[in-house]
Amino acid sequence: MDRFREWKKDRPFIGGLLLVLGGAEILVTMKAPLPVVLHIGIQGLAGYLLPTLMLVVGLLVVFSPAQRLFYSVTGVLLSLGTWLTSNMGGFFVGLLLGVTGSCMTFGWLPDQEPRVSRRERKRKDRQAPAQVA
Repeated sequence: MDRFREWKKDRPFIGGLLLVLGGAEILVTMKAPLPVVLHIGIQGLAGYLLPTLMLVVGLLVVFSPAQRLFYSVTGVLLSLGTWLTSNMGGFFVGLLLGVTGSCMTFGWLPDQEPRVSRRERKRKDRQAPAQVA
């Protein structure tokens, strides 16, 4: 379990996972036996292509984090494209998961020191002059 945590720390894991879940949810809604299912194009090819690409991009985010900026922008565009091609983006759920995951991936920064709260900084500033004198 510790090896997995260390591996997960070095990549935008949650963002990629949300992107994969969004693509999977949209694919599931495409197969739903509902009368509101929308199929555009050649037998709804775009409706299956975009969520499949969302799955692939989500996996690439997790397994190749060096290119995360390109993958995150591609993921947002694919997620927004499902609005038109895949039942309003999987009835909004898949679309929101995909956009949220892509935004989290875009904002992820590796090798960053943990933030120090304002209280901690003030406390350190108060203690620093006492130690110098």
